[in-house]
Amino acid sequence: MIEERLLRRNLSLISDVARQSGAEIILAFKAFALWKTFPIFREYITHTTASSPYEARLAMEEFGSPAHTYSPAYSEDTFDEILCCSSHITFNSFSQFHRFYPMVQQWNVEHGAEHQVSCGLRINPEHSHIETDLYNPTAPGSRFGVITAQMPTTLPEGIEGFHCHCHCESSAEDLVDNLTYIEEKFSRWFSQIKWLNLGGGHLMTRKGYNVPLLIETIQGLRQRYPHLRIILEPGSAFAWQTGPLVASVVDIVENHGIRTAILDVSFTCHMPDCLEMPYWPAVRGAETIEDPDGHVTSSSDHGGYVYRLGANSCLSGDFLSSWRFDHPLAIGEQIVFEDMIHYTTVKTCMFNGIHHPSLTILRQDGTHELLRQYTYEDYRDRMD
Repeated sequence: MIEERLLRRNLSLISDVARQSGAEIILAFKAFALWKTFPIFREYITHTTASSPYEARLAMEEFGSPAHTYSPAYSEDTFDEILCCSSHITFNSFSQFHRFYPMVQQWNVEHGAEHQVSCGLRINPEHSHIETDLYNPTAPGSRFGVITAQMPTTLPEGIEGFHCHCHCESSAEDLVDNLTYIEEKFSRWFSQIKWLNLGGGHLMTRKGYNVPLLIETIQGLRQRYPHLRIILEPGSAFAWQTGPLVASVVDIVENHGIRTAILDVSFTCHMPDCLEMPYWPAVRGAETIEDPDGHVTSSSDHGGYVYRLGANSCLSGDFLSSWRFDHPLAIGEQIVFEDMIHYTTVKTCMFNGIHHPSLTILRQDGTHELLRQYTYEDYRDRMD
């Protein structure tokens, strides 16, 4: 359930940062793509970022503006669709740029000022503060972007911008540090480009985030390079702390002293980051218990009412440990996972035919609106 009041709070903050810093801040669909909420977004921002033909189409058809598009690799059979739906296209390598730039040139000639596409190159500063390699695009051997050693003295004609993504739920202090590496390694080419996209992962709506430092940092960057248009494309920041996933206990089982509350949701289907990362989401009214091995040997080890939360799929590892409640759980009781709007809604799957939660929005006037209710046909059509 997404709360409109909280969403607007985030959008207002992001809009203020854009206005004060002079940067353009756009929505990354990879973290949030609930298109029925786009009318709210359009009151605060004008553009979005895409990483595939489907996302680019969503930008054009549902958000109403062409996307800033980046993909690790484009394909000839879908590049026409990318062109139709994009204002900016960033290439991951020089080989991809040389392969597709003639198509961009032809497009720009045919469409004139009506719909020009600007090309960029993803750069890799080989530095970030991301500790988990799964989310670190600058780790050694990364497939993302061009490193300094691969750069020519003069950029090929047609490259008008750089795109650099090296943050993940990061702080303003991380941006300050990362910018020193970006400028040290790539500023010699800044005079040859028109825009610099600093990617996503700027979690400016998180409590305690140093928003004044972010604004000051972007202002300083624009003063040093006044010809550059600065772009940020966070995803999580827009939907951060805007709504929970509400589940119910359907059974309680115990084995070797470990109690598991089986829920009507799935970590692998509905909250895959919990298993990939893994991270323990906050559960309303419960205390998270983690140990070095990521599991609890016995509910009696910690006192109170301790439960694993298990899913209703057939995957053995579709559970997380553990949470301490102040009361014994009961069948039918609601379990509320906090802050489950960003990423969760775009990464779901229907493994095992598991039923998806309905999507609702709590409007500012207190009314609930159903955005989507999933049915058997949604599962069947995926298998078609």
